[in-house]
Amino acid sequence: MFHSIIFDLDGTLIDSRAAILNAFGKALAEKGIQPRIALSAVRIGPPLAETLRELTGSSDEALLDSLAEHFKAHYDSTGYQASEVFAGIPELLAALPATAARCFLATNKRIAPTRLILKHLRWEDHFEAVYALDCQTPRLPDKSTMLARLIAEQVLNAQDTIYVGDTPEDQTAAGANGLRFAAVTWGYGDFTAADTPRFATAHELTTYLTQ
Repeated sequence: MFHSIIFDLDGTLIDSRAAILNAFGKALAEKGIQPRIALSAVRIGPPLAETLRELTGSSDEALLDSLAEHFKAHYDSTGYQASEVFAGIPELLAALPATAARCFLATNKRIAPTRLILKHLRWEDHFEAVYALDCQTPRLPDKSTMLARLIAEQVLNAQDTIYVGDTPEDQTAAGANGLRFAAVTWGYGDFTAADTPRFATAHELTTYLTQ
């Protein structure tokens, strides 16, 4: 049994793809920009600025900042509410208090919509602390650094902690910090390593985390 469990958000607990792509589409349309790649091909999970660079092919910081503000105006007002909870996740979260494990959230999503989503879903009490790349100034550079900060600030024992995520980036970040990793296959990533523990349903993951 794990003493601490850290969850990713997008692609792990919620499916925010439709809500995010809709906000990107509106932001680009308002600026009269045709996306360089189809919105349907956009990867969900990377930081906002990275995705905007991919969509526009631009390195114009003023343009990217303006697009980011348009995106936030749509997503942070009502757009985030379109995020859907993956099957079995409410039951998973409800089962964890019985294990006495400390639960945390560590996500590439900005902290503002993350907190809005948790409030909307009434999940605030499930997590002892929430970490995002922009939860401090200066912004954290990547997920590995974010997990390192979480571990240090929350005084976690890495050997008794697991990170649950849906992408190889999540797995790399966990490995860089000496954490165990659980890969969920219903998200946005693709795992090829044979030794990666994979879970196809939230029920399977619940059994693994509570055994």
